[in-house]
Amino acid sequence: MDETEGGYEAPYVGVTGEIIDWDAMDLTSTGLVRRGHVVNFIVNGTTGMITLEMFGISYEARKLSSRAIKVHKPREAFIRRGFNPEF
Repeated sequence: MDETEGGYEAPYVGVTGEIIDWDAMDLTSTGLVRRGHVVNFIVNGTTGMITLEMFGISYEARKLSSRAIKVHKPREAFIRRGFNPEF
């Protein structure tokens, strides 16, 4: 999902690659989902919890990291899509 490299330590600078295109993800009642052939990547728009769904079974993975929030800017994307992020 994350196609970036670098900037792994605060202040998370020197990142290269493509950031996540939140606007290309499907909107759900609880957040956004990037649908794959085998794995769906789901992010809750309020809590920032990442869930992976494989073959119809969901696994709560973790919350968005500080790096992900800084580099990929999900907070701004969720606000644009009508959510009130708490992360």
